[in-house]
Amino acid sequence: MKKLFKCSVCGFIFEGEAAPEKCPKCGVGPDKFEELSSEAAEKIYRSDKTNAIHMEIITLSEKIIALSKEGIEDNLDPKCVAAFNQAKNEAWIIKQRSKTELAGHMNLGKW
Repeated sequence: MKKLFKCSVCGFIFEGEAAPEKCPKCGVGPDKFEELSSEAAEKIYRSDKTNAIHMEIITLSEKIIALSKEGIEDNLDPKCVAAFNQAKNEAWIIKQRSKTELAGHMNLGKW
């Protein structure tokens, strides 16, 4: 496992043998980076897959919302519109749930 370094200015996580010459996000020098403990690094590596799954769920939810809006606009009949409205609302909840999980991961240093 490579070492991980965190930028104290913007929070960017860099993977390598040493801190970068400059932060890829905010441009500060290597003196602004702190090497993460092996425990903190393991959390980040372990959570990578779960975070990717949450991002995919968010993307799929956005697609469901967009498709549901198309169905609502088509306005075939009241039952159909009601089903699309329900799908849109449920997709919004699913999307928000995954966003909340990702925010929780970030607060716990798992990103």
